[in-house]
Amino acid sequence: MERITQMMMTQGTIGNLNQQLNQLNSTETELSTGLSINQPSDNPYGASLAIQLGGQLSALSSYTGNISDGSAWTSQADSSLMDISQQVQSVQELVVQAANGTSTPEVLSADAAEVNQLITGIKQDANTQYDGQYIFSGTDTTTTPYQTGSNDAYQGNSGTIQRTIAPGGTTVQVNTDISQLLGNGQAGGDGLLLNTLRNISQDISAGNTASLGNDLTQLQGNMSKLGEIQANVGSVQDQLQLASTRIENMQTEVQTQLGSTEDVNMAQAMTQYSTEQASYNAALQASASALQTDSLANFLSG
Repeated sequence: MERITQMMMTQGTIGNLNQQLNQLNSTETELSTGLSINQPSDNPYGASLAIQLGGQLSALSSYTGNISDGSAWTSQADSSLMDISQQVQSVQELVVQAANGTSTPEVLSADAAEVNQLITGIKQDANTQYDGQYIFSGTDTTTTPYQTGSNDAYQGNSGTIQRTIAPGGTTVQVNTDISQLLGNGQAGGDGLLLNTLRNISQDISAGNTASLGNDLTQLQGNMSKLGEIQANVGSVQDQLQLASTRIENMQTEVQTQLGSTEDVNMAQAMTQYSTEQASYNAALQASASALQTDSLANFLSG
């Protein structure tokens, strides 16, 4: 029979103590980090799942950023279009007033000058920027859509700017083609807003009340187009808001899954730590006593 030596007993006792100490340290790490998986070896499957869920959260965060950026674009566009709408309504009031045929030449001249000021304001709104980019220039975001002065030609392009807002490649166009509303002025003869407003200014200044009726009809058509564009911007804002809510729900779901995978049950871990600590201390005392007694017996027998 193999003889059990003092060294074998000592090594076995120390090995058992180290094993208990490692478990105690592992539980202490869980308590300090709040995580049940602090290294892949703690739970290989759980660690792999946590990496996968973390990747999903990262992707969802990118969608959140795109939605936020798109919302800022459309919000800025909506604000600018509202300003344009208010200025067009002011022009409409001036046209109705001038068409009555009761205004003096001085009043008509002042009204024409006010229309020109409103045109300048509308072009300024069309030159609105967000984060250093012109939001109404299509994809040519570094180019001012409309120059100051009498040149009403559109300087941007009709390119679309899109943002991916959900898994599966779901995208939404966040920019608005303002040239479909404002056009290129009288030089283009397109009958769009700037063309109409320039005609109104000239007809009021000249006291050409016979033409103002046609101008008013044309202006109302332009206002209808403006309403369509505003409605489209509002629809995009609704899409972005819905996408934001969906992404938030998905993030919550994934975070819950991630938490159940890697978060430690603190109450359970604290109870386990207390039990392991008590067990380790008891084992330490028992081992010390046994080793001391055995060593004395060996000394006396020797």
